[in-house]
Amino acid sequence: MPKDMRQLMQQAAKMQEELQKTQSDLADREYEETAGGGAVKAVVRGSGELISVEFDPAVLDPDEAELAGDLVVAAVNGALKKASDEAGAAMGGLAGGLDLGGLLG
Repeated sequence: MPKDMRQLMQQAAKMQEELQKTQSDLADREYEETAGGGAVKAVVRGSGELISVEFDPAVLDPDEAELAGDLVVAAVNGALKKASDEAGAAMGGLAGGLDLGGLLG
């Protein structure tokens, strides 16, 4: 096997290890978001698991249950977006470390 190809394979193996570690780290990380000016706070893991939802007691008006539900959806979606954005940035950075040399032309 040519030396350049061996180096490329070693780089790919190292990148795969880093990718797996980054995925694991991101899955365990927690992300939080608030909605309604802090009336609702949602916390999720990078794996997409909802960990907790906290309410300001002032928003728990029985006559406005729909508003509380909307705030929960907004907070959870915001926290999941933070997790997704960070995962995309972390994974994109890993691919930049692969030196393909003249392999692509």
